[in-house]
Amino acid sequence: MKKFYIIGIDDNGQREFQAEVREIITTHRVFSGGKRHYELMRDRLPEQYVWIDITVPLEEVFEKYAAYCEVVVFASGDPLFFGFANTVKSRLPEAEIQVFPWFNSLQMLAHRLVIPYQDMEVVSLTGRPWHEFDRALIAGKEKIGVLTDRQHTPVAIAGRMLEYGYAGYRMHIGEMLGNVTERVRTMELPEVLRSDFAFPNCLMLERTGLRSRPFGIPENRFCLLDGRAKMITKMPVRLLTLSMLDLHNRHSFWDIGFCTGSVSVEAKLQFPHLHITAFEVREEGRELLEKNSRKFGTPGITGVIGDFTEADLSVYPVPDAVFIGGHGGKLARILTILAGIMPVGGIVVFNSVSEESLNLFRQEAVRSGFRLTDECRIAVDDHNPITVLKACAEA
Repeated sequence: MKKFYIIGIDDNGQREFQAEVREIITTHRVFSGGKRHYELMRDRLPEQYVWIDITVPLEEVFEKYAAYCEVVVFASGDPLFFGFANTVKSRLPEAEIQVFPWFNSLQMLAHRLVIPYQDMEVVSLTGRPWHEFDRALIAGKEKIGVLTDRQHTPVAIAGRMLEYGYAGYRMHIGEMLGNVTERVRTMELPEVLRSDFAFPNCLMLERTGLRSRPFGIPENRFCLLDGRAKMITKMPVRLLTLSMLDLHNRHSFWDIGFCTGSVSVEAKLQFPHLHITAFEVREEGRELLEKNSRKFGTPGITGVIGDFTEADLSVYPVPDAVFIGGHGGKLARILTILAGIMPVGGIVVFNSVSEESLNLFRQEAVRSGFRLTDECRIAVDDHNPITVLKACAEA
């Protein structure tokens, strides 16, 4: 069985290793790590060692590992904290792994600030999209620890927060932690935008004010299509629709025919874990979705403009929940497409405003392989009644 010893080190190579780690280093000959780790550790390695650089593509790195029974890997901080030990576990689940951790950068930042961090929500933006950061932000976490990269910088993060109305945080930034040139600063978000930061860095966001997160947004608060209040899903219907979609247990939600984006915005606000893709044929929808997302603090909704039935859907996360808010006379085709890609148990909800569309959905859903499960008729004020229908994808 292949065995990995994964040793966490600091950023200046001054860590004093325990006796067990020193023995592992002196009795082994195959070592690995990033180029920076090599510069820090090469003077401690025994004679006639073999070094394997960890570079992309990782497939080539693991091909080199295959030639050896035991490999000693050096990694930054805690190798199990968004670190290389996780990569080894996922690629070689049968391998034996022994980890010798050091402090990770966010721990070090909390120590410098003397801020308890047991309640900190940790997000990595290192080579990752914004999704988990947006999730923590919308949820209003009191402390958010963020691992950055050269694209997701403190300036980019502060800019995103201010764009979507999350000014109620102060930012603590740790630069070059563990080095003699390290610096820790605390700033308000507008000040961050005017500053420069050394890399590598990490940061902690500390909440100073709680943003309103309404459950059920009145339709008159949304930016509307040409000011037409009738071109929006009314708040009670919107909430009923979302309840039928069972979004607590879903991962990817598609909103087809989003118009103002009210359903997508409400869904993201209440279920920030969702990956939401919203489709609309009208070009005006692009600006409306952007305005309403910024107004209500829901970053991360992917807007797609064009005919849904002609779009390349393979580039978006496969949906396990779909709301059809508009179909442009192509309901049958839309249901056929969805039936071909949705997993078993996926949910489609449709709001019918006429007897004709009601019967059409019933007929075409069954024909496409869905099972009708629920119907609920609702009337709001003096508007015509709407029937909310739910169908589930079957094998």
